[in-house]
Amino acid sequence: MKIIVIGGSGLIGSKLVAILQQRGHEAVAASPSTGVDTMTGEGVAAALAGADVVVDVANSPSFADDAVMDFFTTSGRNLLRAATAAGVKHHVALSVVGTDRLPASGYFRGKCAQEALIRESGLPYTIVRSTQFFEFLGGIAASAGEGDTLRLPSASIQAIASGDVALAMADYALGAPRNGVVEIAGPERVRMADLVQHYLQAKGDARKIVADPQAPYFGAVLEDGSLVPAGEARLGTVTVDDWLKAQAA
Repeated sequence: MKIIVIGGSGLIGSKLVAILQQRGHEAVAASPSTGVDTMTGEGVAAALAGADVVVDVANSPSFADDAVMDFFTTSGRNLLRAATAAGVKHHVALSVVGTDRLPASGYFRGKCAQEALIRESGLPYTIVRSTQFFEFLGGIAASAGEGDTLRLPSASIQAIASGDVALAMADYALGAPRNGVVEIAGPERVRMADLVQHYLQAKGDARKIVADPQAPYFGAVLEDGSLVPAGEARLGTVTVDDWLKAQAA
């Protein structure tokens, strides 16, 4: 099959392209660096010509509320329009577990809008909602501010390795459209504050994390189940300690 990976030069996309190629498919990385810009529409129609499947793992370059919404709606409309014209048989998109539970977050509102566009497009689709990546733990710590003591939510998190995300995306891309949402998560459910503290200690970072139920997560106060799967989910196999050892190596 010919599979176009939008955002194919990024963290998940580059791994996904390699997996699909290893499985014998014609997987093509599409991103602004390869001349495909879903925000302007430049190169999108040409890239999708003859494609069987499109996988969208692109992310907004800015987390500002208005910029996120603009990215996911403009990019989504341009991509879906081109996919429909090209006769794409399966549209697969990476989203976030908890997208529909955190309207206070501008990022999650943007993902909700993207998901709505996909559902309304008429294309066969699969939306894959993932929990947060291990690779973003440093970003979560940075979001808590500066100083020797950081306050982070006590809510549960079930972070996942980017490699496990890419494997799941490959399997869903090669499978039949679900015309709905599936969820993927890491193998361990822990408190966010505890996980980030473990990450900092492994990195030799002496900062202290305080668990605070009211500490915001990118603008939203979390319930305990906000960022973990609500029901059945595909679980990755890489634990945080596995991932930390791999990073150290």
